[in-house]
Amino acid sequence: MNMKTWGLMLVLLLAFVLVAMPVSSMAAKKITIGGKNFTEQYILAEMAKLLLEKNGFDVDMRTGVGSVVCRQSLENAQIDFYYEYTGTAYTVYHKQSDGNVMTNHAKCYEWVKKADAKKGLAWLDPVEFNNTYTLMMRKKGAAKLGIVSISDLSLYMNKHTDELVIGVNAEFWERPDGFKPLMKLYGFQIPYDKVKKMDSGLVYKALKDKMVDVSMGFATDGRIAAFSFINLVDDKSYFPIYNPAPVIRAELIKKYPEIRAILKPIADKLTTKEIQQLNSSVDVEHKDVNTVAREWLKSKRLL
Repeated sequence: MNMKTWGLMLVLLLAFVLVAMPVSSMAAKKITIGGKNFTEQYILAEMAKLLLEKNGFDVDMRTGVGSVVCRQSLENAQIDFYYEYTGTAYTVYHKQSDGNVMTNHAKCYEWVKKADAKKGLAWLDPVEFNNTYTLMMRKKGAAKLGIVSISDLSLYMNKHTDELVIGVNAEFWERPDGFKPLMKLYGFQIPYDKVKKMDSGLVYKALKDKMVDVSMGFATDGRIAAFSFINLVDDKSYFPIYNPAPVIRAELIKKYPEIRAILKPIADKLTTKEIQQLNSSVDVEHKDVNTVAREWLKSKRLL
């Protein structure tokens, strides 16, 4: 067999291999998921990763950063999507403060969806639970002082300025929907040496161990019930609605429109009670995030 014949056979063989090769192996559907640096964000990102991998995507994870870094990474196309909260987008990134919008689930979602569309970002279906910020106290301590609401806390602190220690993370201390404007609305001040700044994950332990008397937290955190805390009633409706939703680069959702349907079951099926239990599984029972996310998806017959 001469060289010309061999060459022809090689070309034919290569053509056969390319035709027979699955499309997914020729051009993998790649996507990079970002995420913030607290438990619920790790769980949501992991659920999304598992569902996308099931549907043929090659997923890269870049989680564990602050809100602003996540947003910048998305806008700079360093990540393709992450779960953002409506209230955070409204107050922090778009610097809005209309109480009629930010405390209304539907209005807030539609506002940020429309505003971000101009930036080339698409909001997919929101999860219905509201992971708003909260101020927490130990149940027994709050009952002893007669504190049920943030207004009660304000009255007490104005009479006992140096008594209570408050724990916050650095982001909550600085952000426009954080602790400083809250103090202004509710009419109290706290000496700076009575503010203890720490990582988000440590504020719960600090409150439990009586290192602080009041702490910021997240309303869906499983440690609130597990550690016998109460959420103080936000009786002046200070905190915005914080519904999480995948915020994705419009360019990518146009390329892979199936992503919307792949992630929608998380929005449809994940309840407040369930996310509290999942958060508790990680933070209190110390289960692996991947295991917790996978078990929930299997319980809903999504894997």
